[in-house]
Amino acid sequence: MTSIMTGSAAAAGHETPQGPAAPPVVLEGVAKRFRQGDAIIEAVRGVSLTVEEGAFVAVMGASGSGKSTLLHLAAGLTRPDEGRVAIEGTDLAKLPDATLTRFRRRRIGLVFQAFNLVPTLTAEENVALPLLTEGRDDAIAGRVGPLLDRLGLAPRRRHRPDALSGGEQQRVAIARALVAEPALVLADEPTGSLDSATGQGICRLLRELSEERRRAIVVVTHEPAVAAWADRVVVMKDGRILAELRAGDDYRDAHSLAARYQGAVESS
Repeated sequence: MTSIMTGSAAAAGHETPQGPAAPPVVLEGVAKRFRQGDAIIEAVRGVSLTVEEGAFVAVMGASGSGKSTLLHLAAGLTRPDEGRVAIEGTDLAKLPDATLTRFRRRRIGLVFQAFNLVPTLTAEENVALPLLTEGRDDAIAGRVGPLLDRLGLAPRRRHRPDALSGGEQQRVAIARALVAEPALVLADEPTGSLDSATGQGICRLLRELSEERRRAIVVVTHEPAVAAWADRVVVMKDGRILAELRAGDDYRDAHSLAARYQGAVESS
């Protein structure tokens, strides 16, 4: 199989390298509050979480549990009110906005439910966009083609998004998230707009990427059928982590995971 990621932080422009031992994600006592009228909403409350290289972690919870806010904190899309967010040992709070934006483009791949593809660009051009934005045109030939091949998109490379199925569009979005060879891929409800069979295909793909390429992958979902693909499931409610479940020990399939999840929520 063609190699599609090398994982060199230095080559990717890591601003403050901390050595190869730093985990892709470390959250320490992270809290985030939002004002809603006169009320203060505590979206995330004192959450600590570490995600190691090659781990596939699902963050599971109902709407309003804080799981998407947690993902945005890990991505540096919002800053914590308390605590520390470190990606490969780099404390995101210490980066100025412009530096944080560059760091995020290079070291964090983002995948959303809505795909967010540029409608006027082909699949190939959408995947290449992060490299073009960084002025790394020289990397396009060696990365975009192999990624499209790996994700089964080579025959569709010159099609625009409106000519692609939902599953194909999501695979293009995943390829775009991977093209900069990030340390971490964060996916927010990546199967939410797909039918169940296509969604399971996306889950299988993310699982394979974590195993084969040692990417750390964090998926936010409310669906046991999606979370069951992960090595580890973090259960959230009211901004807190209620439980951490591990594949094999705590669940073996979506049905057993759903039961354990429900038990954790009801006993809280």
